[in-house]
Amino acid sequence: MGLADASGPRDTQALLSATQAMDLRRRDYHMERPLLNQEHLEELGRWGSAPRTHQWRTWLQCSRARAYALLLQHLPVLVWLPRYPVRDWLLGDLLSGLSVAIMQLPQGLAYALLAGLPPVFGLYSSFYPVFIYFLFGTSRHISVGTFAVMSVMVGSVTESLAPQALNDSMINETARDAARVQVASTLSVLVGLFQVGLGLIHFGFVVTYLSEPLVRGYTTAAAVQVFVSQLKYVFGLHLSSHSGPLSLIYLIGATGISYGMGLKHRFEVDVVGNIPAGLVPPVAPNTQLFSKLVGSAFTIAVVGFAIAISLGKIFALRHGYRVDSNQELVALGLSNLIGGIFQCFPVSCSMSRSLVQESTGGNSQVAGAISSLFILLIIVKLGELFHDLPKAVLAAIIIVNLKGMLRQLSDMRSLWKANRADLLIWLVTFTATILLNLDLGLVVAVIFSLLLVVVRTQMPHYSVLGQVPDTDIYRDVAEYSEAKEVRGVKVFRSSATVYFANAEFYSDALKQRCGVDVDFLISQKKKLLKKQEQLKLKQLQKEEKLRKQAASPKGASVSINVNTSLEDMRSNNVEDCKMMVSSGDKMEDATANGQEDSKAPDGSTLKALGLPQPDFHSLILDLGALSFVDTVCLKSLKNIFHDFREIEVEVYMAACHSPVVSQLEAGHFFDASITKKHLFASVHDAVTFALQHPRPVPDSPVSVTRL
Repeated sequence: MGLADASGPRDTQALLSATQAMDLRRRDYHMERPLLNQEHLEELGRWGSAPRTHQWRTWLQCSRARAYALLLQHLPVLVWLPRYPVRDWLLGDLLSGLSVAIMQLPQGLAYALLAGLPPVFGLYSSFYPVFIYFLFGTSRHISVGTFAVMSVMVGSVTESLAPQALNDSMINETARDAARVQVASTLSVLVGLFQVGLGLIHFGFVVTYLSEPLVRGYTTAAAVQVFVSQLKYVFGLHLSSHSGPLSLIYLIGATGISYGMGLKHRFEVDVVGNIPAGLVPPVAPNTQLFSKLVGSAFTIAVVGFAIAISLGKIFALRHGYRVDSNQELVALGLSNLIGGIFQCFPVSCSMSRSLVQESTGGNSQVAGAISSLFILLIIVKLGELFHDLPKAVLAAIIIVNLKGMLRQLSDMRSLWKANRADLLIWLVTFTATILLNLDLGLVVAVIFSLLLVVVRTQMPHYSVLGQVPDTDIYRDVAEYSEAKEVRGVKVFRSSATVYFANAEFYSDALKQRCGVDVDFLISQKKKLLKKQEQLKLKQLQKEEKLRKQAASPKGASVSINVNTSLEDMRSNNVEDCKMMVSSGDKMEDATANGQEDSKAPDGSTLKALGLPQPDFHSLILDLGALSFVDTVCLKSLKNIFHDFREIEVEVYMAACHSPVVSQLEAGHFFDASITKKHLFASVHDAVTFALQHPRPVPDSPVSVTRL
């Protein structure tokens, strides 16, 4: 179909519709602009493709510049350190670094207990990864190092692969600790490999699948697990360890039994013990453990990055700089990879230390470097001073640091008022993490949140649009009292894209909102047409029978009677055909050059068949919400064209984005019956065109096959 001249109707049948169209055009703010369909948009021209150059020649000419740019991209310290304002920032970074180090020292010792390791390995994990992040990180305010959530995830792995010693002998404890250190360091290397690999292939967007309610529910559940795990140190209980689903319940149960029955009334106080002076030599990871650790490593890698990038973006937004998510993956990955070689366990950033680093005047990554150097001094010279530090004190430190995460329980109240779907994600994440442990809980949470997104797209908001008077704006008539439907035209819109999961719901909602039982009309029309065909067939059979009787060698009287009956039947048939033709609808031609009206096939119109006609002649689908189309969407749209044309309603589409149009073309959606002239740049263009062509009929009798 093409554009028709707006000079006026050609006959009295289209007078009312053309008058409405002219009034609509007068009210249009863009009165001088012609109606734009997809063909006219393409005729306006597109930008040509840029001339291609020989990439190998460009690479040879700029190889040094590219290598230098790549080095600066992955080693940010070379960019910001030469520009470091010493006078303005050094004092603040120095005080901030010392403040963070004072927190890092007891937290490192304590979080090593969470990981099931000797406390000294928490000091190693507070030095190597922090200094590596100073070289490769892009956030100026987050404090990388040991973190409660990461430590408890590591602890669940070490306790499952290197369980508690059979008795309390020193030999068994030493062997157990050595095995757990090997597991934790190998896990750190594998986590680092995952993070570096994902960062290099620019896979930082994976964290977008972890919504804020999911992360907060997850960290809250992890805080509860950490809190419960420290009770045995606070009360001096020696309990058998459990890992896997329901492990938290078994801990709690054993503690209650031990306390209720008074199994041990007096305990010896456990202390940190020996902290060897100096650094440990690098050790290669045990590659035989990779197959057992790969699942946990990927989970820890994603969780650690999600926590770090969330805090990093908060501080970056507050202080006006940019954090590169892919480079953050690389920086965290290298911190864990190199740290694992030096027997560290996986780390991320700490919420409490990051807040202290910012509030005490930290301005750059120099604060992290200073804190790591202070920890190095502790490891080399002052570690023996903490030999007699009770483990109960470290457990108390951990519990106090959980205060911020436990306060997130108040999220339930705020989410109940703001968004109950997010509250459902929070509750499912929290419950699954408590009952199924940290790794399985995260998997369940991600799957549930993605399924919830699918369910929500299956039930979008459908609306019939009306025009706001004297504008080209169309709004939902159920929400805006001033918006009025254009007579003879239905405009339908969905708030979500149409794809395989909701295509059927879209079609059903469209037919329901239009106020016409489309399927019933089509079925009744087919039944009546079938009856007509059967009557015609019977008529032909009777005629054939009479002809055979006339040709038989019988009396002339029989022949005369047969001929008389045949003539009567033919005359009756002609009269019936005339009546059906006279009662049929006249449909106006919808081509751009305004050809003469054509008539519908004899006896096939709704009016001729005695069926009710829709109170609108055109349907416009506002497809502005479509971001993509799949094969199911294509078939659904074709079926909509077919079904509404069966009840004498022409269908148009409006407001499609260019990528969607390209996908329609690739899916062979456009053909002789559905052309790009059915697709308009805006709803207003489509409405105006529809009013000018109230009963369009194709140039040739081309049928649309229902898919």
